[in-house]
Order: sequence, then C-alpha cells, then structure tokens
Amino acid sequence: MTPLAYNKRANFDYEISDKYEAGLVLTGAEVKSVKMGHISLKESFVTTKGGELYLTNAHITPYKQAGEIKNYDPTQPRKLLLRKSEIKHLTGKVRIAGLTLVPISVYTKKRLLKLEFGVGKGKKKYDKRETISKREVERNIKRELKNH
Repeated sequence: MTPLAYNKRANFDYEISDKYEAGLVLTGAEVKSVKMGHISLKESFVTTKGGELYLTNAHITPYKQAGEIKNYDPTQPRKLLLRKSEIKHLTGKVRIAGLTLVPISVYTKKRLLKLEFGVGKGKKKYDKRETISKREVERNIKRELKNH
C-alpha cells in the first residue's frame, strides 16, 4: 500500500466514524498521472447519482507524456467501484442521518488504485477549536518530557 495523496482537511473538518475502500474508474493517462502523485483531494467529496458513487471535484493533472487530450476536465466526476449492498448501505446513511462521504486518501494496492473514504459528520467551529487545543496540550507535554 503506497499512499499517493491525502486529504489533510478530512479529519479536521469531519468526525469520521466508518472507513471504506473503493476502486476508481480512470483512463490510462489518469492512472499514470495519479501514480506519479499528481492528484489533489482538497475540497473533493463523494456523491451518489443513479445508484452509483462518484468521486467529485478531485483534481487529477493531465499526464504530460500522453499529449494533448481534447475536452479533458481535471475535476470531472470519477466512478467508484463498490458492491451494490455497500452502495445501498452508504446511500441510506447519507439520506437518513445527514452524513457526508469524505475522501481520505488514494493509494496503490498491488497494481490497483484505491480510494479510502469515510462516513463523516461535519464538526462545528467549537469542535475544531477543541481539537486544536488538545493538539497543543499534547505537543507541550511531549516537549516537557523530552527536556527532562
């Protein structure tokens, strides 16, 4: 499992409860570009449409050696590969509980590209402040222990 991209804001903006793994449907040039690390999950999300899940707003830079690709949109929706039962379970959670599907990372597993995403609930501003203060306290404790 070689990590290629992380969504650093995922754990900060959302309280993630469950994590899932899905395959990505990409073109050959997109696969090469992603394996080179030219993907950004910043401000991306997973949507449901017609009983399928899509990775939306993830930016994949065009592969330079592939030449000019006409009508290429780097942020186009990309289909996720999951079992029907998992898709139904996730769409039910999103509709009923008002949760969000948040991409966490893209990595290789053997020779395949996988997306790890989680079911998250958005944090309020005071929750984010609490997270920051906990991190500061832990950092100070480690610093004090290191000095002694």
